[in-house]
Amino acid sequence: MATKRMNVLVYSGNGSTVESVRHCLYSLRRLLSPTYAVITVTGNAIIKEPWTASCALLVFPGGADLGYCRTLNGEGNRRISQYVERGGLYLGLCAGGYYGSKRCEFEVGKKPMEVIGNRELAFFPGTCRGCAFSGFVYHSEEGTRAVQLRTSKAALSKGSVPDLFRCYYNGGGVFVDALKYKGQGVEVLAEFTEDLDVDAGEGSASVVYCKVGDGAAVLTSTHPEFAASNLDPTIDLPGYDKIVEALKENDQQRTDFLKACLLKLGLHVSQEAMGIPSLSRLHLSSAEIAGIPRLMEALGDIITEQDGEEYIVDENDTFHLEKPSRWSLGSVADAIDGTVDTTSGDQQNENEADQDKIIDYDKIVKRLLIHDKEQPESKDTPYFNHNAYVANLKHYQSQSRGSGRIFGKELLYGEVVTSTNTLLEK
Repeated sequence: MATKRMNVLVYSGNGSTVESVRHCLYSLRRLLSPTYAVITVTGNAIIKEPWTASCALLVFPGGADLGYCRTLNGEGNRRISQYVERGGLYLGLCAGGYYGSKRCEFEVGKKPMEVIGNRELAFFPGTCRGCAFSGFVYHSEEGTRAVQLRTSKAALSKGSVPDLFRCYYNGGGVFVDALKYKGQGVEVLAEFTEDLDVDAGEGSASVVYCKVGDGAAVLTSTHPEFAASNLDPTIDLPGYDKIVEALKENDQQRTDFLKACLLKLGLHVSQEAMGIPSLSRLHLSSAEIAGIPRLMEALGDIITEQDGEEYIVDENDTFHLEKPSRWSLGSVADAIDGTVDTTSGDQQNENEADQDKIIDYDKIVKRLLIHDKEQPESKDTPYFNHNAYVANLKHYQSQSRGSGRIFGKELLYGEVVTSTNTLLEK
């Protein structure tokens, strides 16, 4: 039986930037949930893991495509190409657009920034040449512009497509002579309306669709995934606040264009932007009543106390230890050592509802309820029956030997969490 493709994988390995990955996750989750699970993927996973069967869309965000090449040239790109040719989908944003083209030309003649070379994926059969607009500086907003794009409604036949809109730009290229490749399955989805600082050949394509075997790719030079609400207008750069304001005024059009691109690829897009669910409390319990006191004693060396409250401050996350009888509807007043945002619980829910923007979940204190006297009640965990779990576990243990009698005694349960790997390992 064929596996349903339900994962949208956003590359977060060598070459990508943290901010670009965050923007991708934010926008794609809002537009593609709950049909798809939008998660990150590393270069090592692309090369070694069996990701292709369940992947609906592979996304390469902004960054530096030389890093992509160093990690994926050879086997990684072979697997990506095979995936797309066999019906997969690829979305390349800015650096991902350069990377998905047959040839990359970046800041030619401007050493040490110059990058020139062929690329293995070659979804766009020509050259992506940049920077389309001068001024780009790595790891900076100095080259940022709110560029105006003209869309092609003939190519984007689904969704509400704006004629013109402004979009975040910072270092992207232009797809040279894109119109000449129509016979090879290339369609221009949007063009720059302003004069460019590089030779674009025929036309000035900023977003292209490329038919690749049984699959397809959309490559962009701009960032339609960047929402204005996630940009900081107070950055100390001349005119940057006006750029953010212009993007804010065009945010609905930007969203509509991104939806149309995803529909062009054949994805199911939510009609209304889906909010990201709030983090739930974590429940720590044991099949044996004495198990939790023993566990807490073992964790004693890493438990700290502040203002009468207990915390575990780990490499990535901070956990506030609570007993069911001590549930608090407020948040902890001060950050631990002044570095941790202690927003939690109901206050977090209110903040998420009020702020339609990226939330740094690493800074949110996770509320960990310690059930040392009895199992969590069903009203507290309506989607999981702890008593039924314990009964079935004991039945399994009665028929097992060795480690089977130990496995599963302690249980950490949460309904909405961040990365389980990060929570457990870091």
